[in-house]
Amino acid sequence: MNLTISGHHLEVTPSIREYVLTKLDRVTRHFDQVVDIAVLLTVEKQKEKDRRQRAEVNLHVKGRDIFVETAHEDLYAAIDELVDKLDRQVCRHKSRVQDHHHVSQKREMLN
Repeated sequence: MNLTISGHHLEVTPSIREYVLTKLDRVTRHFDQVVDIAVLLTVEKQKEKDRRQRAEVNLHVKGRDIFVETAHEDLYAAIDELVDKLDRQVCRHKSRVQDHHHVSQKREMLN
């Protein structure tokens, strides 16, 4: 799995990097077929203070790319929301991809 964490108008400190890694462990624990993860943390230059901190992730799994973005006034809260959204999408993708061992009606009739 390739992991890229980058910042735009923001220096990615080791504590932020470690926080993102610990949060992404939850996603990789649910679904281990992750090929590539690209995380972008951004501070926007807006006049109002709310929702300046943005976090976005582009997760590449076999057969699909999943993109999630969030914005919050606190960077750590934005990362938390991001991982919650990403976890929901990964679980939904996993349930769609899983083989549910259903036999089609045509095959049952042939046997």
